[in-house]
Amino acid sequence: MTLVVGLGKPGAQYTKTRHIAGRLVVDRLEAKYGGGAVPKSRFQSVAIDVSIDGEKCLLLRPTTFMNRSGQAVGEAVAFFKIDAYQDLLVVVDDLYLPTGAARLRPGGGTGGHNGLTDIQRALGGDMYPRLRVGVGQLPDGGKPAQFNQADYVLSRFGDEEEALLGGAIVSAASAVVTWATKGLDAAMNALNAPKAGGEART
Repeated sequence: MTLVVGLGKPGAQYTKTRHIAGRLVVDRLEAKYGGGAVPKSRFQSVAIDVSIDGEKCLLLRPTTFMNRSGQAVGEAVAFFKIDAYQDLLVVVDDLYLPTGAARLRPGGGTGGHNGLTDIQRALGGDMYPRLRVGVGQLPDGGKPAQFNQADYVLSRFGDEEEALLGGAIVSAASAVVTWATKGLDAAMNALNAPKAGGEART
């Protein structure tokens, strides 16, 4: 059993905002691999069992407030007795990556993300893989302009950004499939490897 958690602020009013990028990746995986299965309410989340190329996987979309995401993740990890480093993947928005970028890492800091902060608290450490989907601004070296972080992540994508985000969601979902079927190293190599010309693959 592997566990893929898509973080996103719950509520219809946040559907088009930057803070649901992680959830959009899980939505795509459900559409492709759900096979018509009915999502259930489990672990303070919307949960659905899927088979990804023969690998059993539980897709979770926490319904808690973002800063309580660790409650959902901690419950699921404890219930299935899984190794968070081997069998858990958290997909999350990242405002320090440009919109359209996606990166997979085996662990690391929270970057000020409240969801990751609470997951780290629940798991007792930061050694769990996270797939970051960029929602930042492209100008100025790919870093967001001056902003209030809370307001920024709840802002909506512009038309051009939505097109870029769509590509990142496809790449990120493909990385999840590789992670589930071939492991973390293979997924990182596929997603993070530089393209010809030195640009990072997104």
